[in-house]
Amino acid sequence: MSLILGIESSCDETAVAVVEDGQRVRTSAVASQIAKHAPHGGVVPELAAREHLSALRPVLNEALTGAGITLNEVDAVAVTQGPGLMPALLVGLNFAKGLALNSRKPLIGINHFLAHIYGAFLESDLTELSAAATYPLLALVVSGGHTSLLLVDATGRAVTLGSTIDDAAGEALDKGAKLLGLGYPGGPVLQRTAEGGDAGRFHFPRPLTGGAGKALAPEQRYQFSFSGVKTALLYHLRNHDGEIAGDWLRDTAASYQEAVVDVLVTKTLAAVREFGVKTLVAAGGVACNAVLRRRLEALTPSGVRLRLAAPRFCTDNAAMVAGLGWHFHRRGEYSSLNLDSFARLPRISRVPFIG
Repeated sequence: MSLILGIESSCDETAVAVVEDGQRVRTSAVASQIAKHAPHGGVVPELAAREHLSALRPVLNEALTGAGITLNEVDAVAVTQGPGLMPALLVGLNFAKGLALNSRKPLIGINHFLAHIYGAFLESDLTELSAAATYPLLALVVSGGHTSLLLVDATGRAVTLGSTIDDAAGEALDKGAKLLGLGYPGGPVLQRTAEGGDAGRFHFPRPLTGGAGKALAPEQRYQFSFSGVKTALLYHLRNHDGEIAGDWLRDTAASYQEAVVDVLVTKTLAAVREFGVKTLVAAGGVACNAVLRRRLEALTPSGVRLRLAAPRFCTDNAAMVAGLGWHFHRRGEYSSLNLDSFARLPRISRVPFIG
């Protein structure tokens, strides 16, 4: 049995978890910063860093107590290295380095994007990852910073079919909520506002889907763009003379959310069909969206296994970091204490927990 301690601080969640053998989540502690950032309508990187600094030790103690272990019983320390907000990442990374050095435990730097994909396999039978029938696997990673389609074969080789050329889906939902005056965090409050609304009342554009009467270039087939949807919402609001409330607000929220979800599902299922995908994974914060989850459940072709990350493993958490860290630990692949953080997602050519 191996116990990996995971630390996550890429944005506005301070999280520490303990995961056993890459599968069983012994404990997952998270300190939210929503109340701190709400007055600003979004995450302030410097404020997030300060909050991580004060929260990490208490959250660590909570996680160790919840797992019923001491730091001495941990086999390795895994920490989010990037991508994310640099001030926030540096706090978590340096905290993890100090823990690893003081406790003489190996350090493992984790790619946050890949950890989101791994989150869909937590608390499940990991033999699925080595089964030939699982592949090709397509991962839709949707969050505030990422909207990407990653195709993976049975050897772990990966190709990014497409990603966002401007705004990510999560950012579009958050900014939409802000334009509508709904508050923070935008995605969840937009979904709640849209409940019971008529998603067909207003039409918002579906960029890069070929639905605007213009042929879609082949290289754009799996690319995403959501900046135009935000602009359309802005003009929609400017052209409205009445109060932004009641049915009009609910229908607007539902129609806007529908446009974002429609683009995600349309492109994802097109890739499923084109590449003969056997397993479809949806992960990242936006994968919590109930409309997206229902749509994927309803439209994923028979014969394709749909694996939706559990909601608690969709949003930023340290369990996905610790779980992925176990795969490095079992191979004896560790990071140097000179490990540095990175803000942007590097090119993904291999998935470390496959093959």
